[in-house]
Amino acid sequence: MHRKRFNIKQGQKVNIVLKQDQRTGKLTQGIVKNILTNSPTHPHGIKVRLQDGQVGRVQEIL
Repeated sequence: MHRKRFNIKQGQKVNIVLKQDQRTGKLTQGIVKNILTNSPTHPHGIKVRLQDGQVGRVQEIL
C-alpha cells in the first residue's frame, strides 16, 4: 500500500520513517506536502516531504 505512489496524495496524514530513524524504525506523523519519489513504486516506501519540512519514506497511511 505505502510502496505504491498512486496510493499517496497531498494532504494525507501518514507515518514516515526519517533517514536518521531507519535503524530504530521510529515513526513520525504528519501531512504530505510533496511526493518526492518519481517512480510508481519503491521497495522501502515512497519518499515524501511533510508540511513541517521533514523528509522520509511512508510506512503507513492513516
